[in-house]
Amino acid sequence: MRAFTRLPVPVLIMEALGVIMLVASYLVLHQMLPLPAAFAGPLTATILVFAGIALMLPAAALMMWRTAKALAPELFSMDRPHDKNRPGDNHDADH
Repeated sequence: MRAFTRLPVPVLIMEALGVIMLVASYLVLHQMLPLPAAFAGPLTATILVFAGIALMLPAAALMMWRTAKALAPELFSMDRPHDKNRPGDNHDADH
């Protein structure tokens, strides 16, 4: 299960920036983060929320992909040469 949490460094950086943006949107919305008057509104908080979520999506998608590959590996492997029967094989119907 530890392999699911090992993410590439750029994905971890994007995840951290997304969390920072979500916290910043909360602080902007409740006027705890001093910003210039042009940026201190609910529109800025909304933009920060959507940008933060967008930055967190690659990590979620990567973890879902790895989970799906671990749960059903036969769905993701196209060529399986060990499943093909060869003449004279012990599992051959004519043997």
